[in-house]
Amino acid sequence: MSMAKKIPNKEEFESLSDFRHQLRCFVRFSEDITHEFGITNLQYLLLLHIKGYKGREWATISELAERLQTHHNGVVSLVSRCEKLGLLYRQRNTVDKREVKIFLTPEGNKLVKKIASAHRNELLSLQGVFKVPGAKELGAGS
Repeated sequence: MSMAKKIPNKEEFESLSDFRHQLRCFVRFSEDITHEFGITNLQYLLLLHIKGYKGREWATISELAERLQTHHNGVVSLVSRCEKLGLLYRQRNTVDKREVKIFLTPEGNKLVKKIASAHRNELLSLQGVFKVPGAKELGAGS
């Protein structure tokens, strides 16, 4: 990764500051909402990444580690904690026995839907600050 050689001007610093502030506000909002539902923000993100995995209703530990930008062993522990809460379950792949698929339980599915719904309006309010992927699908055009 190469570093930009040009030093940002005052307006660019202001834009970067505003961006980081809005990003932190969204993360703080998410932390508060997940706490109200009795789980951690990281647990919510795990459920979200399973539910939102493109093209299927499950994900592997490695895929979840990539989505969460963390280490494999940390995701294994996170999955174990969520499994104990009854939010997800593991299933060994019948073709490749080394691979374990992570699925949401009905309870986990219901919880992630509730929390994601609570995030929708907050996310849509950031359209002018962030390019919101899938904003149209979230109902911004309605």
